[in-house]
Amino acid sequence: MSANHSPAGQQPTATYESAFLKACRREPVPHTPVWFMRQAGRSLPEYLKVREGIPMLESCMRPELVAEITLQPVRRHHVDAAIYFSDIVVPLKAIGVDLDIKPGVGPVVQNPIRTRADLAQLRDLTPEDVWYVTEAIGLLTAELGETPLIGFAGAPFTLASYLVEGGPSKNHEHTKALMYSDPQLWADLLDRLAEITSAFLKVQIEAGASAVQLFDSWVGALAPADYRRSVMPASTKVFDAVASYGVPRIHFGVGTGELLGLMGEAGADVVGVDWRVPLDEAARRVGPGKALQGNLDPAVLFASTEAVETKTREVLDAAAGLEGHVFNLGHGVMPSMDPDALSRLVEYVHTQTAR
Repeated sequence: MSANHSPAGQQPTATYESAFLKACRREPVPHTPVWFMRQAGRSLPEYLKVREGIPMLESCMRPELVAEITLQPVRRHHVDAAIYFSDIVVPLKAIGVDLDIKPGVGPVVQNPIRTRADLAQLRDLTPEDVWYVTEAIGLLTAELGETPLIGFAGAPFTLASYLVEGGPSKNHEHTKALMYSDPQLWADLLDRLAEITSAFLKVQIEAGASAVQLFDSWVGALAPADYRRSVMPASTKVFDAVASYGVPRIHFGVGTGELLGLMGEAGADVVGVDWRVPLDEAARRVGPGKALQGNLDPAVLFASTEAVETKTREVLDAAAGLEGHVFNLGHGVMPSMDPDALSRLVEYVHTQTAR
């Protein structure tokens, strides 16, 4: 049973009445909840200290280290939710895909998937493959108490892009070529990745995650028609697979202004919005029945405190009419960002929205 689940006749769990989960459920909140994508990690000196000399993927497989890194921004910034520290390629590594995360580059796949025979790399994921996730979440929920933990995974399209390209790509030429040239192979690839992603999220929820976020980092490269035809079925399969747990399901992508409605239609309870679309306009595109998450431009945090507050006020004003709002950046925390600026931002949002 997840930490968010509150079945009839039973007492709600510790996180159920948190501001974050209330906002995700579109219920009244004591203040607008705040968390940041990439809050656990590279902008924090305490993170750099504990990660020193430890490769990224190895750090994701050490439960005590994962727990410490995940907790660091909660202690420092007083955010309303923790995000599980991991990487979107962890489940692929766990099933034996030959990949590594190269510093300054990102995930690099030794044998890219280009043919049907290459699909053999993608076997089913079992809980035993990611035992360290279960152990780490157990440690975290014991420490977090009433603060929810967000589990996460990479969406099928973004995982497919890394697998087909062999690493990060600006134009996704191999990915789109496969999608257009062999739509059946493409569909089979995404379906298999949807199974793996669903299994990975289930492990996190069953271990105690209170919500999950599906990151589709690269899907903004697609036109809406291509998304609906070639991507949405796999994303929907993931959301459907975890629907019965009752945890909020968040969907986020970068440059997805034209896809916001479809991303909500895929099955998300909360749609993440980057900084390119104001939240009131995003609400119009998404339609009723969904909470929104976002969407301060991360670069604003490098400006003066007065400027940060002015831009934050604009976000809060645009969110004033929303059914539910979780404050976040429009993308992840940057490595060179001043941690104190993030702490001030949390305090400002909490103060300005206290009810």
